[in-house]
Amino acid sequence: MIYLIKRKPTASREELVVHWFANHMPLVIRAQQERAAKGKLHARRYIVALFDPTPNGEHPWDGMAQLWWDKPLPRPDEPHGITPEDSFQQKALPYLPWASKEYVVLDNSECLKVEPLTLNAPFPCTRSGFYKVSFLVKAKAGADYEKFHHHWLDVHVPNVRSVMEHVGGFRYIVSHSLDPKIEPYAGLAELYFHDESGWAKYKSLIQPDGMEEWVDPAGTLVLRARTEMIGLP
Repeated sequence: MIYLIKRKPTASREELVVHWFANHMPLVIRAQQERAAKGKLHARRYIVALFDPTPNGEHPWDGMAQLWWDKPLPRPDEPHGITPEDSFQQKALPYLPWASKEYVVLDNSECLKVEPLTLNAPFPCTRSGFYKVSFLVKAKAGADYEKFHHHWLDVHVPNVRSVMEHVGGFRYIVSHSLDPKIEPYAGLAELYFHDESGWAKYKSLIQPDGMEEWVDPAGTLVLRARTEMIGLP
């Protein structure tokens, strides 16, 4: 389950992040731990990516929370945060969950470590030392999503993986929307490099493979991140 977060116009970027880390994440962690202790359906992992501004200085999305479940959650009748339940939701625009299926294509986990805090509660903690590029992929109007997703996995993924391996990229994940007709994006691709130079090399080598038949370039976002907040590793 993916949650794309954007702050309210009255909140600063710093306010949103502070309340996300200090006030919202501990509540989510505790709720999932309590559900697990009772044998109820619960999230097994919880990671937040904080997006850098785009070249024009804007944040189309400030961040993205991802929670891994054994099955998708039902779509709520209204977005979370319309009636705020914590300080973070007072600073964030209301948000909806985005159900997706994840495909782990490339994963050198030793390059993306989790180091729990030692002088405070272990989680949430943070990590950096990477350069992550997230593609929020918008499909063209009327796209055949089944054909699109098949091409993505069967043709585009091998193309991207080969270039990632060549330039030293160490993690590549693709998530497809379970119901792309109602979700904001058809899918998500996450590419991790050691630094920005890896991304520059990737861009210089990647070749078209037919994805343009389905992808709406104007509606697709390419966002960078250098920091993640870890709730449940």
